[in-house]
Amino acid sequence: MIRKAGIENSEEIAKMAVQMWTENTVQGLVDEFSDLISKEDAQIFLKYDQDKPVGFAQCGLRHDYVEGTDTSPVGYLEGIFIEEEYRHKGYAKELLSECEKWAKEKGCKEFASDCEIDNDSSFGFHMALGFEEANRIICFTKTL
Repeated sequence: MIRKAGIENSEEIAKMAVQMWTENTVQGLVDEFSDLISKEDAQIFLKYDQDKPVGFAQCGLRHDYVEGTDTSPVGYLEGIFIEEEYRHKGYAKELLSECEKWAKEKGCKEFASDCEIDNDSSFGFHMALGFEEANRIICFTKTL
């Protein structure tokens, strides 16, 4: 079963998300997700196995230029996570499908995502689910 997340789900989402975004804290993510869930241009979906949350997908609308797209807004997969013992069961595909459906309902004609250049499992996930690689970039920063 998949449900749209509410603010009351922020902590359970954060506990999963911190496994993926390890530079964050659970409390920091709780605050971020609580804020995000109340916005019209973002959505989080939760995947349940019986009554236990086992994964989530965070998607949003991007109105700025999205690499490889021609329209605006673009639906964007910001993050997707499935607990390790529940992987390879099609749950991430189900979550992605909900995100795409939500984006279509919001008027999007295109859907996009990204991953770190060395994240082979994420790259494989995206390619297996119909994404096409748009570009590869390396970003730089400089302290002034």
